[in-house]
Amino acid sequence: MRVIDLTVMNATKARHTGDQRVSAILAELRALGSEKHRAGMARYGINVERAFGVSIYELRKVAKRLGADHGLALALWATGNHEARLLAGFVDDPAAVTPQQMHAWAGDFDSWDICDQACTSLFDQTAHAWSKAVVWAKRDEEWIKRGGYALMAGLAWHDKTTGSQAFLKLLPLIERGAGDDRNFVKKAVNWALRNIGKRSRALNRAAITCAKKILMAANRRAGADRGGDAGARAARWVASDALRELKSENVQERLAK
Repeated sequence: MRVIDLTVMNATKARHTGDQRVSAILAELRALGSEKHRAGMARYGINVERAFGVSIYELRKVAKRLGADHGLALALWATGNHEARLLAGFVDDPAAVTPQQMHAWAGDFDSWDICDQACTSLFDQTAHAWSKAVVWAKRDEEWIKRGGYALMAGLAWHDKTTGSQAFLKLLPLIERGAGDDRNFVKKAVNWALRNIGKRSRALNRAAITCAKKILMAANRRAGADRGGDAGARAARWVASDALRELKSENVQERLAK
């Protein structure tokens, strides 16, 4: 009953946007959803309060059919529906996205998948990605801070033209963020570090050095206590997990080629 009520509420919001397509899209998303998939999303830590339970695979098929449409993306986001917001990130035009829009959407982040998809399917392709990554990584709000590191991870993977020096400048922010013991933040810090370290041999060496510095600082922070406080444990995990992948045979062989 909750999902049905939300459909009515979101359809009403959609009419206020002046884009009648949104009501039809919400109805389609509701039909594609299932309680089984919604429960599965919840098990993975996704906020499903305003979700229908539609897979990313199905959403991308819908996005492909709709094509790029900035106005539609804004209208979809305004509904507040989980899947509609994911879809908004898939259909928006990166060239039309403004810093103000990025700021507003980041303030709405309420789940790791919304944050990550917006940052790595849209925001990292905008002209404002680099500046937002730096600013957001220094913020304290959980989802905005995760968004900063998710942007770094997306840029490391998708930005094929920026030189290594720009990525080297992000490593101090990664060192700074590694001690954040919030699960969704530390995982994004780790993600950014791993992606930067898989970009080139030079950046791999720099990322490994960064991870070792994080590990040493965490051990000093813990002192005689092998576990240490929550921040030390978070930093130790960020570094150890990154080192495991960055020094792995598969990564080293790929970079050597």
